[in-house]
Amino acid sequence: MAKYRKEPIPEHFQSAEEAGDFWDNHDLTDYWDQTRETDLKFGLRRRRYFIGIDPGIAKDLQHISEAEGISSETMANLWLQEKLQEKKRRNALTT
Repeated sequence: MAKYRKEPIPEHFQSAEEAGDFWDNHDLTDYWDQTRETDLKFGLRRRRYFIGIDPGIAKDLQHISEAEGISSETMANLWLQEKLQEKKRRNALTT
């Protein structure tokens, strides 16, 4: 019978996204013997801006984001980011 070989945990991840990708595809219980207790402190600050959204748009946003399996906040941020990038590209082409 073939023995299961797990991929080693990288010594250092280059970004939070890289760490997320690794753990999205690996089960921590397979690596429990390689973990150790540590003391972590985070000073993350995320600035949030609140804007009014038409109730009909908010309802549609909620239905679409639920169907996609993501939060309404994430969906709105993705769409706004796409539109802003399109606008920047158009402006760059005209200047």
